Amino acid sequence: MTTDILLEYVDSRGVKLAVDREAGIIKGVKVLGLESKNGRTYPKETAARAVGLYEGSKVNVNHPKGNPGGPRDYQDRIGVLCNVRVEPGDGGLRGDFRFNPKLALAEQLIWDAEHSPENVGFSHNVEARTSRKDGRVIVEEITRVQSVDLVADPATTRGLFEQNETKQRKGKQVEYHELTESELRANRPDLLKSIVESAMAAHAESETEKAKDAKIAALEAEAKALKEEKEVVQRMATIAKELSESKLQESAITDVFKGQLADAKDADARKLLIEDRRKVCGNQTFKPQSKEQNKADGGTVLEVTDAKSFVSAITE
Repeated sequence: MTTDILLEYVDSRGVKLAVDREAGIIKGVKVLGLESKNGRTYPKETAARAVGLYEGSKVNVNHPKGNPGGPRDYQDRIGVLCNVRVEPGDGGLRGDFRFNPKLALAEQLIWDAEHSPENVGFSHNVEARTSRKDGRVIVEEITRVQSVDLVADPATTRGLFEQNETKQRKGKQVEYHELTESELRANRPDLLKSIVESAMAAHAESETEKAKDAKIAALEAEAKALKEEKEVVQRMATIAKELSESKLQESAITDVFKGQLADAKDADARKLLIEDRRKVCGNQTFKPQSKEQNKADGGTVLEVTDAKSFVSAITE
């Protein structure tokens, strides 16, 4: 299924139109038929779902010059479609055309509607999803009605028909998806240049955004690393303070024990580790003393001359 821009031409040949000059209304104009001379089909369901899209559609004089989806000039606006409904029988769409009777073109429009309705026709500028079946294009869904344009002499288009906006290639109609780069280069170098410049600008913008995203990611990673480093320093300072206050003997504070404290989840866990260490290693600090120091402290100096006297000294 593809999405196309369709120009839908339709006239009111063979239809008696009711014209209200004072109100500026032409009633019962043909809005959409179901079969195309170009081999395209609008199922009844497709037409019925499009009623709301056509209701209130602005009607302009002639097609826009250049981009079919571009803005229209104020002087091009002539009226609107209203009271759009499904036509009993064939399932197409009809509606009422409300126009400004004060416009200079209004008199010509009224005369054609009353005397030559085949000259009163619309060209629809719509977006639609299409598919192919048995050599025909099936319009599955009309997704947007861009505008409805009043065109001159639509009867020269052999009545009711629609066509994709095309170019001619050796007398044959060519759809947009069949155009090639070489044809654009030869016939519309300005359009090709615009497409290329737009693509390059979009690419450059994308690369700039990628560079910004990469820089932001790097800064965020650096900030995260600094935060983690600060947390480690603060934790080690806290552990050093806790060890100092614990009065553990220096030999009990090994690198392995420091690592255990660093891995502890919080202060309570570290406190439990320190208390356990105190029980295992004791909390006394032993310093060798001379005989004179021992006497000064009121102690007794034991004379140890051999193994027997040493055992006697430590067991008494």
